[in-house]
Amino acid sequence: MKTICPACGGSETRPFYRVEGMTVHSVINISSREGALNFPQRELELAFCADCGFIFNRVFDAAQMHYCSQCEETQGFSPTFSAWHRKLAQKIVDRYDLRNKSIIEIGCGKGEFLTMLCDIGGNRGVGFDPAYVPERNMGSAAADRIQFIQDLYSEKYSSFKADFVCCKMTLEHIDEPLAFLQTVRRAIGEQTGTTVFFQLPDVRRVLVEMAFWDIYYEHCSYFSLGSLARVFRRAGFDVVDQTSDYDGQYIMITALPVESGAGPQPDADGDVPAMAREVERFQTEVTQRIAGWRRELEDIRANRRRVVLWGSGSKGVSFLSTIGIAGAIEYVVDINPYRQGTYMAGNGQEVVSAEFLVDYQPDTVLVMNEIYLPEIRQILAKLGLKPNLKAVCGEAVAVA
Repeated sequence: MKTICPACGGSETRPFYRVEGMTVHSVINISSREGALNFPQRELELAFCADCGFIFNRVFDAAQMHYCSQCEETQGFSPTFSAWHRKLAQKIVDRYDLRNKSIIEIGCGKGEFLTMLCDIGGNRGVGFDPAYVPERNMGSAAADRIQFIQDLYSEKYSSFKADFVCCKMTLEHIDEPLAFLQTVRRAIGEQTGTTVFFQLPDVRRVLVEMAFWDIYYEHCSYFSLGSLARVFRRAGFDVVDQTSDYDGQYIMITALPVESGAGPQPDADGDVPAMAREVERFQTEVTQRIAGWRRELEDIRANRRRVVLWGSGSKGVSFLSTIGIAGAIEYVVDINPYRQGTYMAGNGQEVVSAEFLVDYQPDTVLVMNEIYLPEIRQILAKLGLKPNLKAVCGEAVAVA
């Protein structure tokens, strides 16, 4: 159990949220219901650092993580996400003049974003991720300018240099974030013109919205804009830009390496008191939020209503694992064809296509991420379906 903050080394940490049995992997494809039901679970306990505002799973066991080609994390099959992703890539290329440059992406997943950066700007790229699948990224004109390494990024790859280092939705999976960022800084060395760009979930949104479904085992590190800036500064970077995007779900930071001997930088992000208040409120009220969903799913089961969950990724796994109501939901919909025909880790629901619902005729569709409501409404309408459509974080929405 960690009592020292892995982002600042502070000792003023305290636990505030605990889940007894959380599935250790939420995006691994599991081919049988039995395998899904017997998938390993571990305790999760979040702690808050009063020194820097960082939140971490203090009982996280890194040995439980086995990232591999069976991990299916991509959101690229969603038109909503793909349009935003492409817009972000274009914005980055334009803002940082990434044309005929070299790019490294740490945690590149299936390589979609790195491919876009190289395609748009005529860049060269190197991507690191043990979950990369070569045959999934062969159609791009930039393919011959990109090298993918199916491994976790570490010190042994410090010889790879680039003009731009990108790391999206990865730092939250790393249990020693300061040490990791220091590794990145050492790899950059004296190339102080290298721009570093990171994207990850915003923990303040999770706290404010009581979004317990956005807390899961793989995510052992949780940042706000303030705590993210502070850990970057400690690791030897100058923060040049921060923003939030995707309906406030993601935070992004751009930084430049500080020259050796530049000294400590001022901390202008005084959000720790506000974070402490939000942690306190979450600790006090989240049990009521969970209990409310348990009552709703118990009612669904008692009345034998047909309800499906839309979204088989980490949010869905965490939601079902935390609620723990067996039998209320039998199927989970996902438009990613690589997820269909698999089973939800720890819960056992079969993942099906949207077309499956034509025969199943659900009464209600619970949507794990409200940003996709318009997209889902359109898919259901094309199938001639008009179930009650409800976002897990919002009120019921009728399908037109």
